[in-house]
Amino acid sequence: MADPTNHNQAGEVAPSTVDKQAPSVAEEHAPSTDSPEATDIPTANAPDPKAANSEDSPKAAKPTAVPPKREKPAAAAKATTGEKPAADATEEKPAAAKAAKKEKAPSVEDKPFVEFIEQDYLPALQKAIAQKGVQDLQVSFAKQKLPITGFESAEECWQIIGSWSEIGKRQFNLYFPDEDIQGKKGFSCNEGKKPSTLESFLIDERKITLDLLVFGLVQRLDGQKWLGRN
Repeated sequence: MADPTNHNQAGEVAPSTVDKQAPSVAEEHAPSTDSPEATDIPTANAPDPKAANSEDSPKAAKPTAVPPKREKPAAAAKATTGEKPAADATEEKPAAAKAAKKEKAPSVEDKPFVEFIEQDYLPALQKAIAQKGVQDLQVSFAKQKLPITGFESAEECWQIIGSWSEIGKRQFNLYFPDEDIQGKKGFSCNEGKKPSTLESFLIDERKITLDLLVFGLVQRLDGQKWLGRN
């Protein structure tokens, strides 16, 4: 005989246990109205944790590349060993070049007086006068008395004596009483007679060079009309 408690009334079916449990399950997973709370109910938009951690996933974190170890610069390496860096050597080169420029080779004018006259001036003078048409020029260099009237008592001095016999005998003397091309200089000339005048020579020039000394004498002889077609 059936239990009368399983039926409320005749013709009515008692609710199943599933219907009784449904409200409690829904209440358990329903979101709270007070604050948001995550639930364990799966949704269609939630990412798969396994897929997110997969190595094949494009969003998977890649290992950070370790930068290569940089070598020390040569200058720093030499600093640790106590050696001078290469930059110091390059800085010393300009200084050495400047020192070399200051130490110029001595010019011919810096030679001793007699050496300069015999080795440099006389050959250059003969060549310059020959180019003016004088072919029989004879030059000498000697220390002797001045062959000028009124200077018989004067001391001997170095002088260049040049002469040629074209249209009579022509002679000139260039005097160096200071034995220095930068010092006082004199000039005289004559044609078969004893000279009576001593002239100053290149007194306005501040520095005498070989070329200037040659040019000055050639110009003076040309002014005497002794050169070329004169």
